[in-house]
Amino acid sequence: MPHPPLAATRTRRRALRGACALLAAAALSSGCGFQLRSSAALPFKTLYVEFPPNSPVGAEFRRLVRVAADTRLVERPEDAQARLIAYLESREKEIVGFTTTGRPREYQIRLRFGFRLLDDKQAELIAPTELLLRREITTSDTELVAKELEEVLIYREMQTDLVQQLLRRLAAVKL
Repeated sequence: MPHPPLAATRTRRRALRGACALLAAAALSSGCGFQLRSSAALPFKTLYVEFPPNSPVGAEFRRLVRVAADTRLVERPEDAQARLIAYLESREKEIVGFTTTGRPREYQIRLRFGFRLLDDKQAELIAPTELLLRREITTSDTELVAKELEEVLIYREMQTDLVQQLLRRLAAVKL
């Protein structure tokens, strides 16, 4: 029986190795338990939210709850199984470092948020709670506009982080 040409044998071996590697990767990734992080499932079917007018945190919170499958936002507190009251939302900026000439060099920006959660009988599910997020930002006289844009982006990232923390706290409530 004639032997196949050497090049054809190598090609078959490469194809076999590639198929084995692909199968091994599929087997490993399917058994590791990896899942994309999604919004936390809230334990109530209906929720009424009270945020300050034009609240960026409130807008993002509403958007994420609408995406969640199980909880529906309602317009009246009487129709809700739970009521989220946001009583504090503030942005703060404090100088924490100076240059040798006395100009601000480093700032700490903070996002402070206070809330409480009531059930339909006005009993507290979560007592008044305050969340505080902080970030450090450096500045220079030559990059003023870029640093202002960076500050806006950092606040937006902090806001997203705050909403995720709030959703996780609400998801942990036992009715």
